[in-house]
Amino acid sequence: MMDEKTAAARFDDAARNLGALSGRFNLPQDIKAHAQEIRLRAGRPVMLSLPNAPVFITQSGSPSFSPKGSLLCADRVQIDEAFRLICDCSVHSHQREIRNGFVTLRGGHRAGICGTAVTEGDIVSNIRDISSINLRVARDIAGAADDTVKAVISGGQVLGTLLFGPPGCGKTTVLRDLARQLSSGLRGSRLYRVAVIDERGEIAASFLGVPQNDLGPCCDVLDGYPKGEGIMQAVRCLSPDIVICDEIGGEADENAVEQSLNAGVTVIASAHAGSIAELMARPQMARLITCGAFKRVVQLAGREHPGVVVGVFSEDRFKKAI
Repeated sequence: MMDEKTAAARFDDAARNLGALSGRFNLPQDIKAHAQEIRLRAGRPVMLSLPNAPVFITQSGSPSFSPKGSLLCADRVQIDEAFRLICDCSVHSHQREIRNGFVTLRGGHRAGICGTAVTEGDIVSNIRDISSINLRVARDIAGAADDTVKAVISGGQVLGTLLFGPPGCGKTTVLRDLARQLSSGLRGSRLYRVAVIDERGEIAASFLGVPQNDLGPCCDVLDGYPKGEGIMQAVRCLSPDIVICDEIGGEADENAVEQSLNAGVTVIASAHAGSIAELMARPQMARLITCGAFKRVVQLAGREHPGVVVGVFSEDRFKKAI
């Protein structure tokens, strides 16, 4: 797993995107190492999301576990500066991401954007008056998928697998390490041709077409592709053994997974859900499981224990557990 010094350095790398505000942070290494998110809200205290509790920052830059007292607050000017830096001083070139509510940064960090929607009919065309930013710290953790690999490989074969858990439980981190291990022939597996569909840039963190995260020697990355289109492009053009993608859920995703199954390609994907009942309440997920696209369903623990597997269900066991 990532050591504390390296984990803290990843926090610093993400925080630099906040501009002058990050210069006010005077945080100990252990706080930075465990911080998962940096949250800015206009006129409100700057907050860090840690696994066990939120942490606020005082005016002197030190951590505080109380929302009261003399705390560092983000004003509109600081949020505007952070937003410009997050967009690499080119807001126009990030319009598609902004419309979707997030921008992916070099290094795989992800900034969620909140503000006033500009709509054209029923479609959000832009976001103005940015009021809050949620900067999620990305950490490339070798070994994060060790438990998941044991669940995914059976009888020398990689099985179609769905990871699920609530936001912040480490799904993307596990998928990233899973791609690396399968592409590198680690943990007793052979080398597999892996295609990663990285719609939001969080798995590979590609910059100018080059993945910043280690996904192994036999991995192709389709960066920025919508998941459904990316899956089909990979199946048609790259002859992968395995396709990996994050947060499937729409009808196009479902159709693409089913078509890849018919083409003999294994899909490993993730979905947001806090429980089996929540997962099966989503019609696309229920259909993909019942049609046999996913032979394994892996449940991850919550934000308090990111990446920890708390349940592994075979296709039959999962259906019985519903």
